[in-house]
Amino acid sequence: MSFDLIKRLTIFIVLCAVQILFLNHIRLFGVATPMLYILFVIIFHRNTPKWALLLWSFAMGLAIDVFSNTPGLAAGSMTLIAIIQPYLLELFVPRDSIEELRVSTTTLGYGKYYLFCTILTIIYCLVFFALEAFSFYDWIHWLTCAGSSALLTLILLASIETVRKK
Repeated sequence: MSFDLIKRLTIFIVLCAVQILFLNHIRLFGVATPMLYILFVIIFHRNTPKWALLLWSFAMGLAIDVFSNTPGLAAGSMTLIAIIQPYLLELFVPRDSIEELRVSTTTLGYGKYYLFCTILTIIYCLVFFALEAFSFYDWIHWLTCAGSSALLTLILLASIETVRKK
């Protein structure tokens, strides 16, 4: 087994455990839930095969769905941002950069990294909560849940990246 596989599997298990055991029980103001497992899609290298990215992301979403009682919501949303991630990453990475580029603030810079995370997180939250509501009847509640969860997740991602950089 390669070191990359073991590392990715460890990150998978840790993110699932933290989300399921701790973060799923947080409902800030009754609407906002941090979704740290989005970080799993964000940290994939630049040259990761698209099929591997889709498979890992779907597996992460499925694991979250099984333990969070959200049938298909996380799996569908994670698969969507896994489809978008390589194309979005190419917009933020210089063309002459290395193929094994690791997505972080040191390689992309603060502005590009946080914009990249913000776009993926907002897309994820909008799709997740749209699938959950499956209706736009109460669109103010839908936008409130999606926006507040995205903001809380971005704050969590920023604090983790700050700690990881040190």
